[in-house]
Amino acid sequence: MHNRVVDGWRLAVGTLTILPVSPPRSVDRRVAGVAAVVSPIAFAPVALAAGLGGWGLARVLPVAVVALLMIGLVAWLTRAIHLDGLADTADGLGSGRPAERALEIMRRGDIGPMGVVTLIVVLGVQVASVAALAGRPWGWLAVATALAAGRGALVIAGRRGVPAARPDGLGAVFASSVPVVLAAGVWLFLALALSVAAQLSAGRWWLGLLAAIAGATIAWCLVRTASQRLDGITGDVLGASVEVATAGVLVVLTAG
Repeated sequence: MHNRVVDGWRLAVGTLTILPVSPPRSVDRRVAGVAAVVSPIAFAPVALAAGLGGWGLARVLPVAVVALLMIGLVAWLTRAIHLDGLADTADGLGSGRPAERALEIMRRGDIGPMGVVTLIVVLGVQVASVAALAGRPWGWLAVATALAAGRGALVIAGRRGVPAARPDGLGAVFASSVPVVLAAGVWLFLALALSVAAQLSAGRWWLGLLAAIAGATIAWCLVRTASQRLDGITGDVLGASVEVATAGVLVVLTAG
């Protein structure tokens, strides 16, 4: 059990960030399940770095510039892996092709028009939302919490009953690795964290609850669509679910 937790932590940190960490000694579905569950906490250092960096820059720069720099920093500290998955997923699902052909499109290294437009829209929503939050008291904490909460999408994509579209890759390892009850528990924890951040930044704790519901729902819809169209999830779908969940959480928090 101890080895599984350690390997899961290492897998989460090594996959979600550029922070140096020893590679896991083994990677299987149980280790991937642990990685998915701890992913919001494993990502917390990056989220806090972006939030605190934005707090400092907001004192000397316009919030729009600060927001763009914050999202850019997150992309750099994650090797833009989730954004790559978002673009590939958009190209695959947007192609309208059968599952086998759509998966081939997602395997290619190039980005098509659907991927480009999706990146522009999702990143634009994230930047605009961060700009709205950055000027508020404790806004940096709301942003950091939202960024970490978006990684909770991994437990939704990896919950039991969701198949893998391919026999290899991250999708095959993470698919059906998280019990549904545990996935729900992760999001209850995230809802609590977001509620605290929303209370501090906007004086409306219930916005945090709504933000958690929005993020989880958007991730669930994407995973369901991918499962129906692709016959399962892939590593790209995992990344895409993180980005759309993050956008959903941020948008709701700006309502305060």
